[in-house]
Amino acid sequence: MATQQNLLVFGSTGQTGRHFTRLALDAGHHVRALVRTPAKLAVRHDELEIVQGSVTDDLDLDALLDGVDGVVAMLGDAAAQRTRQVNTTLVRSLVPAMRRSGTRRFLYQAGGLSAAPGKRLSPVLRLIRGTVARSHVGQHEDNEAVMRYLDEEAQDVDWMVHRAGIGSDGPSKGELHRSASKISIGTFVDCAAYNLRSLTDDSAVHTCDGSTYRRSR
Repeated sequence: MATQQNLLVFGSTGQTGRHFTRLALDAGHHVRALVRTPAKLAVRHDELEIVQGSVTDDLDLDALLDGVDGVVAMLGDAAAQRTRQVNTTLVRSLVPAMRRSGTRRFLYQAGGLSAAPGKRLSPVLRLIRGTVARSHVGQHEDNEAVMRYLDEEAQDVDWMVHRAGIGSDGPSKGELHRSASKISIGTFVDCAAYNLRSLTDDSAVHTCDGSTYRRSR
């Protein structure tokens, strides 16, 4: 991908998304943000393009993807995802539109309690998912359906999934690194910074890994 990228961002007003949007703009990228309520996006920048709309609308994805180098989706709506797979519906329309536009790179942020295709969560994560995170089961299942679709039907697209262990909106705790076996509880800003770095990480393509803070020696 080019050093200066044109990014289409879904979820720019969310907990991680607002940090990602600021970091991407600070790094010199152009951000086209789909926002249901523009007033919720506090950032103002010459390279920020706001498009009013929602992922549940009948979107003109071809127009949204015009001139775009990469797409980032950081979406979560626990109430809506209890009854329908909102994100899977979007991604199943988004990927064909990416093929039409020639946009190849796609980062999808899932939760750390969503299992990667063909893998099981660790006993500890299964316990958390079945107890304290039980009310979010619809989100986990939606994320898992997205990952299965990407893995089975979108190998021609340079997608990557960040199974983030998001915890709080506190200050940075350090730099997160990709891990196939471990997931740290990261702050929103650290998860956002990881997402931005991952977009240019060719080794992350076609992975559904978590992220972890490395211990100092």
